[in-house]
Parts: sequence; structure tokens; C-alpha cells
Amino acid sequence: MLATDLSAGAFPTESHLDALSAALRLRGYAVLDNMLPPALVDALLADARGGQADFRPAATGRRARRRSNPFVRRDAIAWLEPQASAAQAAYLALMAALRSGLNRRLLLGLFSYEAQFSHYPDGAFYRKHYDAFRGERNRVLSTVLYLNPAWQSDDAGQLRVFDPADDTLELCCLLPHYGRLVVFLSEEFAHEVLPTRRSRYSIAGWFRLNSGALAAVPLSVPL
Repeated sequence: MLATDLSAGAFPTESHLDALSAALRLRGYAVLDNMLPPALVDALLADARGGQADFRPAATGRRARRRSNPFVRRDAIAWLEPQASAAQAAYLALMAALRSGLNRRLLLGLFSYEAQFSHYPDGAFYRKHYDAFRGERNRVLSTVLYLNPAWQSDDAGQLRVFDPADDTLELCCLLPHYGRLVVFLSEEFAHEVLPTRRSRYSIAGWFRLNSGALAAVPLSVPL
């Protein structure tokens, strides 16, 4: 079923890739609604809710300094694995196609992709942070896919994105609507997840650069 849903006409089409590339060049981020196959989004939510994801408390910091810190974040995470389910394999294949298309258009040198389910129970949050340490290029491009049917403004849990020129200024505040995909430059945009008022699911992912390569044409954002 999923293979059929991901065939011709599914995301990412050439027009999707053109629009996403243009947005990344112009602003450094893009918000794409209802472009992924609905059956795939449904199946990913079923994985998250139904035991196909091994959730564990999220941590902050790197390597030996990695610790759980409930003052910074209170979500739980589970890594996507292609062998875990058809849905996870299909999503990772879709992201591989997205990586290839962006590399052709932007010469980014994106080499690999990793992704994890995130579950925010009622009241959970993630304080302001960057997805990558500037200059290290360990994460180049971030993605977030939301898996929350019928999400309302009163449910809160918004993704708050800050201006790269001044990270005290809010650039946008996005509700985690079902099937919404947000893509942004990992080093450029500080962001946070505001406290949620109901159970909230998403898939966060990161495109990485080959450790021995540099992007041929670095992207820029307006300052």
C-alpha cells in the first residue's frame, strides 16, 4: 500500500523540490502543508502510538556530557529504523529522495539523514536551542514532520522560530498541524517548542554533511 502511495505524484515532485529550494535560498526555511502521502502520515502516527517506536527520555548535550535535563526539555524520543516498519522505511526513502533533489539544485553536499520520533506529553516543552553548533556542520538541514490530527490553537505546543539576525526576535510561531513539514538551516535558526496542552507527536530529522566535504555553494539567509 505504501509503495503505491509513494509512486508518481507523491512528495517530493520536481515542483516541490523547486519550491523548497527557492524558499531555502530566499529565507533559509520552508513550511510545507499536506504534501506527504496521507497514508504514510497515518502509518507513522500509528507507529508512534502503537509500540513500533521505543521511546526514551530525551537528553541534552553531546557525547560524555549528554544528560537528561527536565528544565530544558521534557519530551521522549525514538530513532526511526528502516527495518522497524514499512512506514519508517518509506519515510526514510522519501527523505533520501529529498536529499538527492536538494543536492542537485543547491549543491549542498548532503550526505546522510537521521530521524527520530518525538513525543511531548501534556505540559512538555523544549527550550530555545540550535540543532547544530555553528561552524561544525554536523547538521546542515533540519526537518520536522508533525503527526497531530485536528490540532487546535488552544492545544498550544507551537514551534517558535527566531530571527537569525537577532535570536531574541520571533520570526514565526507554527502550530504542529497534521502532515505539516518544516525545513530549515540547522545552524541559523534558534527555535523552541512551547508547552503543549495535549499529547503531541512529530518526527525530527537532520541532513548531515560528509565529514570530509564542504558545501560547494553555501546557502545564505537574509540578515
